[in-house]
Amino acid sequence: EASLTVNCHPEVAAHHAAYQLIEGRGDGIEREVSVEFRLLSIQEDPVLERFRLHNCHDLLETDVPLKKPHELYERQKKAVTKMLRVEKMEVKFEEIEMSEQTMPGSTGWSLIAKASRKASLRGGVIADAIGAGKTVISIAIILQGIEAARANRSFPRTSSASLVVVPPGLIDQWKSEIKKFTSAMQSVICIYDADALNRYSLKDIIEADVVICPVDMLEAKNYMGRLAKVASGSSKDVEVPKLPSQTGQVEKNGAKGVWIPASSADPYGGANNPRSQQRRNESAYFSYVYHDYIRKIREREFEPDEKGIPLEYFEWERVFVDEIHEILCTSKDELKEAKAKKDKNAGFFQEKNRRAGREFLGITTKDITKRPIVFRSAIFGLTATPLLDSTNRVIELANLIGNAYVIGLSNHWRNLEKESGRDIFLSNFLEPKQSREIRRNIYAKCQDYLDLACCKNKNEEDMEGIELVKHQEKIRMSSEEGELYKKSQSGINPAVQSFAIKPEDFDVTAGHDVSKFLRQNAKLACRMQKLVELCTQILSEEGNKSTKIIVFTDGRIGAGDVARDCLMREERLGCTWLDEDDTVEEKNKKLAWYQYGDVTEEDKKRPRLLVLHFAHAAGLNLQAECNNMILFTPLYVGDGGTSGDPVSDASTELQAIGRVFRPGQPKSKVHVYRIEVEGPDGEECLDTYLIRRNTDEDTIQMAVNADD
Repeated sequence: EASLTVNCHPEVAAHHAAYQLIEGRGDGIEREVSVEFRLLSIQEDPVLERFRLHNCHDLLETDVPLKKPHELYERQKKAVTKMLRVEKMEVKFEEIEMSEQTMPGSTGWSLIAKASRKASLRGGVIADAIGAGKTVISIAIILQGIEAARANRSFPRTSSASLVVVPPGLIDQWKSEIKKFTSAMQSVICIYDADALNRYSLKDIIEADVVICPVDMLEAKNYMGRLAKVASGSSKDVEVPKLPSQTGQVEKNGAKGVWIPASSADPYGGANNPRSQQRRNESAYFSYVYHDYIRKIREREFEPDEKGIPLEYFEWERVFVDEIHEILCTSKDELKEAKAKKDKNAGFFQEKNRRAGREFLGITTKDITKRPIVFRSAIFGLTATPLLDSTNRVIELANLIGNAYVIGLSNHWRNLEKESGRDIFLSNFLEPKQSREIRRNIYAKCQDYLDLACCKNKNEEDMEGIELVKHQEKIRMSSEEGELYKKSQSGINPAVQSFAIKPEDFDVTAGHDVSKFLRQNAKLACRMQKLVELCTQILSEEGNKSTKIIVFTDGRIGAGDVARDCLMREERLGCTWLDEDDTVEEKNKKLAWYQYGDVTEEDKKRPRLLVLHFAHAAGLNLQAECNNMILFTPLYVGDGGTSGDPVSDASTELQAIGRVFRPGQPKSKVHVYRIEVEGPDGEECLDTYLIRRNTDEDTIQMAVNADD
């Protein structure tokens, strides 16, 4: 009988897996890693169900007293329990990385090495439903540990404060919520920009209970300049690199074929595209300079009364990142926004958030002690729409929230944002491709992480007695508008231009420009006319004379300007909007006009309408004064073809509706009006297609990641 002897030498594969798990994550971690291997011939297909977040119903309650008459709900007490277990490092997560080496020939055998490490989670995600009280849960977490935090503070840089990182428009709202729920936090500091930072001394920050800052702090006025001056110890202005306007790498959320040229003129298979490489170089250079500044300021000591010390200098008790999903979303819209730069107001929230927020929070820095923002206890993310529709986003979330390592992190696409064309080529084409076994483990570990670190509680009991009334306001375009609509389909063969054209029919590689089509659709005269009619109708209804109306628009395609201009032409209407020249503090003030009741005569004379972009959709509490909302256009973000992301778009629209349809709404009915433009003879057009797409139940479930 013939026999075959196979000798395995697993050291290389084992070391490869272990290196990926420990590289760049701090000294001593290698002593915590164990390695094993096995031979495998039959591999199971990975389970690819949508990711689910579970509730906290089975946990005990942790009661934290609030200012009377407020009290935590039962589900909120249980969410506090789960997050406190994380903060106390009681939740263990097995981090793994795998390396697979296939046997040459057609045997079908593979040697798979696995490196593993048991680690305590350093952060969690509060993903409760919109309006379920994520802010008050966070306040309760701070309150339960406030005395310990105060005991921990010390000079030169250990602050007692919890740092709250928020979209710029939520700074004052967070301060107001803290004041509403507790009197125990006497020192709450709001840092809007460098000018605001210069009002506070080192001692003020060290002894604060809460510091609130915008997530795009690196793009705040004069902040980077202040950081550079403090780092250099110079009294003169120091030239600093600008945060790159766009990245040189984007997340892949669809399959796409790539030609690999067999040419010495392009040895890296197109990966060294000069423009993309320039952007990657700029990103890498900015990160290097930024982290060098941080290293230098942390080597210094400052006098207690010295003012304007950058936030990166301090060690915080804990960190909260509100609307965490915005930082993790795909960056294709950043690229589009940076190229267009036609509507600067659109960048007040999301576009700036994502670039600056990732850098500020140190998303690609594996060693959390070297990240710009350093904490002692834990870091928590808050979001109602996690958008965890891919393993990439779960891996990135885990990394951001305390550097939990989910298999695949070392090869995550985000690492390529600052690499050379050569390294991208090596990563894409020379690294072993993921087998079914590895993909199965990636999915399983992603779900494991979500089970341990995240909670999602619903709030049906809070919404009892509040009805969401949906209105589909259809209007037909004129024949002349119909011709302009079809002619705006740039790149589409005139013979096939029609009312049935969808964004997927545009091919950017063939020179098609979907943005012209989207802009023309937004500025149809019939749409503007319908907006004016709706606003007039709402304000004329009994009891609505002084009501306030929110109009959401897509700022990327100029819809905000269109809505604003048509409303400002109406003498009896008018509107408020967030201007590009307003400071963050001024924008917070404008938003407050629509969050609180009119008190003075000046308040009563202000316009009843607030025009916002979908980029402003996350986090605002507008329910106390507003129960009417108009969606001026349905949302589509993309360049055509397969570039759109219906899950992200549906999530953003849900966030917009959640500004008024949420607990605390005093009215029994919330009215949401969608303007839907049809063709001259009632043909289905872009609006109908996008509304159907963005309200699809399966898509919505993927956006919220609920477990039922």
